[in-house]
Amino acid sequence: MTDNAASGSHTDDFEGWANLFTRCRAFSHPSELHGGLCGRLAAGARLSEQQWLEVVCEHVGIAPDALASDDDLPPELPSFMDDAYRQTLDQLRATDMAFQPLLPEDDYAFDQRLQALSAWVRGFLEGMALTAGQRLGEAPDEIRELIEDLVAISQVEDADDGDEASEVQLNDITEYVRLGVISVFTEFNPPEQTPPSAGQTLH
Repeated sequence: MTDNAASGSHTDDFEGWANLFTRCRAFSHPSELHGGLCGRLAAGARLSEQQWLEVVCEHVGIAPDALASDDDLPPELPSFMDDAYRQTLDQLRATDMAFQPLLPEDDYAFDQRLQALSAWVRGFLEGMALTAGQRLGEAPDEIRELIEDLVAISQVEDADDGDEASEVQLNDITEYVRLGVISVFTEFNPPEQTPPSAGQTLH
């Protein structure tokens, strides 16, 4: 089991997202939406519940007002995605660096996992570009080099059946992406100020 599976939280479980997307009749990829959220958060954006739900609806391909009128849509979609937003932000902020991109488990076919990683990275790059814009060009060299690497990863489409060496390479790339996301978040999100203790005043 992965750390995600062990956590018992449905919002960081790929199957939970995939089932929800199926019930929404979505043709898009769950990993790409999660990557888009992480790209926005890593670049410093914070979305209101309504803004995030609009992003979700656009990605899934439904009108926001359909959530209240279409009985075929899963009624738990708004609460699921609200929980996912808060949990993802908490993971990115955590000092234990346990953040994980939303990807299929190892029992999925190799090409499905590779395509999911590529989709996640595409979403991340888009979300980051929408938020950071020109600031990306002013980022440190290591961040800009990371972005170049992520662009290459996002363009991977097909692969032969994964042998042992391919599995190792995919795991290494996934870990590189994971740590890279944490680096971007650290760069664009200064540490939050500690609230003053009782008796202190703000100036």
